[in-house]
Amino acid sequence: MIQKLKLVDNSVKGLKNTGDTGSCGSECGSHKGKSTLKSGLGNYSAPVSNATWDVHVMNCSEDSTVRENEWFRRLDPRFHQFVLHRHCRYFPMLLNHPDTCTGAEVYLLMVVKSVIEQHDRREAVRNSWGRERTIDGRRIKTLFLLGRPAHGKDQKNLQKLIEYEDMIYGDILQWDFMDTFFNLTLKEVNFLKWFDVHCSSASFIFKGDDDVFVNTKNLLELVSFKSEDREVSDLFVGDTISKAIPIRNRQSKYYIPKELFDKPYPPYVGGGGFLMSSHLARRLFVVSEDLELYPIDDVFLGMCLQKLHLSPEMHPGFRTFGIMKRRASPMNSEPCFFKNLIVVHKLSPQDLLKMWSVVENKELVCAKRTTR
Repeated sequence: MIQKLKLVDNSVKGLKNTGDTGSCGSECGSHKGKSTLKSGLGNYSAPVSNATWDVHVMNCSEDSTVRENEWFRRLDPRFHQFVLHRHCRYFPMLLNHPDTCTGAEVYLLMVVKSVIEQHDRREAVRNSWGRERTIDGRRIKTLFLLGRPAHGKDQKNLQKLIEYEDMIYGDILQWDFMDTFFNLTLKEVNFLKWFDVHCSSASFIFKGDDDVFVNTKNLLELVSFKSEDREVSDLFVGDTISKAIPIRNRQSKYYIPKELFDKPYPPYVGGGGFLMSSHLARRLFVVSEDLELYPIDDVFLGMCLQKLHLSPEMHPGFRTFGIMKRRASPMNSEPCFFKNLIVVHKLSPQDLLKMWSVVENKELVCAKRTTR
């Protein structure tokens, strides 16, 4: 894939992006028109807007009143931009596929969080568990969620690459905000809005990272099991984390200062991968609009569930911290574990493809299968 995409500078000419507004990390301008790629394949108009996505202009100025608060003066400067701009919730779309769920009914929508540079991960997903297919009459579709390149990167060429990739596969949703860790929650709320507008007819959503292994057949079996027991209306299942508290270690990726949040977290699931019903997704969209954005997207969804007086369901088949937390354990590369689980985090693209090939091999015989 990387070799294919490197050809973009030679084979794709005349890229025009009239909606280039910079990173949109703190300031967003208007987004007008479409991005057009001209190549030997003909003119490609990336579907960047649709009448039903109603966010076309985003002037995200900081909320200067926040600076007047004493707690803000004590706040770790790393969180200043997030706090000053967290009232900015919905953003213009640079790449959109509003017809994803039209035509044949989508049973399971696989939604994958990614960043522009990780095209090798997206390619591995497309060639394994994210491949569009129909299993026992149930149609599966996959979409990747992206923002814009972060500051300090080759933004113009990276944007060309992602538009060219979308021209090939037609499976990328991209919003006009900067792709950073703190902005993962923006992916969450913008996707929930997109789903409510364009794809609410889908029955279920699997949402995960681009470095997870998903046993699609086991995932569908779980859905069938829940459906038989009529437990799907508010289905939200994954690797549940309970009784967690904010991490105060400043060196941690998940560090949260007391000024930002000083209570125990509600139950939430590891964001590496989880399953939810479309009915609950629409409820989450509604309730999320009344909550302040939080810099950790997994916890934010837990807050939304708490607002609905719901808790996520724990399932042992979701291993968002790996099969064994000790990375060197040989169990983390044992195919029979993967065959009997649903989600395993985390794998390199090469390991994902290798494990998928082994697990899908009908000649693989395992002694025992775990019960649901």
